[in-house]
Amino acid sequence: MISWWCVALEEPWTWKWIPYPGIWAASIVPIVAYLRAVARSDQPTTRRQRAQFIGGMIVFWLASDWPLGTLGAGYLASAHMAQFLLYTHVAAPLILLGTPEWMADRILGRLRLRGVAARLGASLIMAGVAYNVILAVTHTPGVVSVLRTSQWGSFFMDFVWMVAGFVLWLPVISPVRELRNPSDIGRMLYLFGTTSVVAVIPASLLTFTTTPLYEIYELAPRIGTLTAREDQQLAGIVMKIGSIPIIWSTIGVIWFRWASKEQQRTQPVG
Repeated sequence: MISWWCVALEEPWTWKWIPYPGIWAASIVPIVAYLRAVARSDQPTTRRQRAQFIGGMIVFWLASDWPLGTLGAGYLASAHMAQFLLYTHVAAPLILLGTPEWMADRILGRLRLRGVAARLGASLIMAGVAYNVILAVTHTPGVVSVLRTSQWGSFFMDFVWMVAGFVLWLPVISPVRELRNPSDIGRMLYLFGTTSVVAVIPASLLTFTTTPLYEIYELAPRIGTLTAREDQQLAGIVMKIGSIPIIWSTIGVIWFRWASKEQQRTQPVG
């Protein structure tokens, strides 16, 4: 059977390349559609936006395809966690940054998601809860074991992770300005609380639990000398600190912009 998406395999790991045409299509088709829409529109799209969108799709491809996608699907919990962070913290925000406002507005209208996006952008609590619910559910051992054993299930998990990334970043960098949360302080606290405070719970559970939680990774053929317990600890560490550079860099940018605006606002005129 030809695999179109990464799925858990029962044979020992080798570095033999495995083709996944479904992943190639999912990575290339959006880029082609994006470039065609930009070429046909008289609305402005910058070179930087095009680079960001294509960069986001490249990260999506790297996280989904062999070898990381195959490792994450059924060999290593740490690779599974790395995929999650690449989808939610790198690919999704790059795609949002690369999507011009006119295109995002058109897509939301056609999919009838503008109302949902508006509520998520306005309510930081709703966006934070939605993101962490997806995080918690998709890292539940039973859910991982069920979804990773079928191509459709593994595809669904990766798709939901991308959705989680869009939900996380929508209030902060939505292409549609009116859908961003207007409070700079609120967005900084939101990013910190959503990704640093809540995520400590599952990350600590993975790091300090004495027995492996994921049967699919515990029973998988070992890669090198890494035990299932060590792999799970590494997954917890990746979850706990993997997002720090991106989240704190973003908070820093928002902080300096807010401080600059406050300084300009308080300067006496003349």
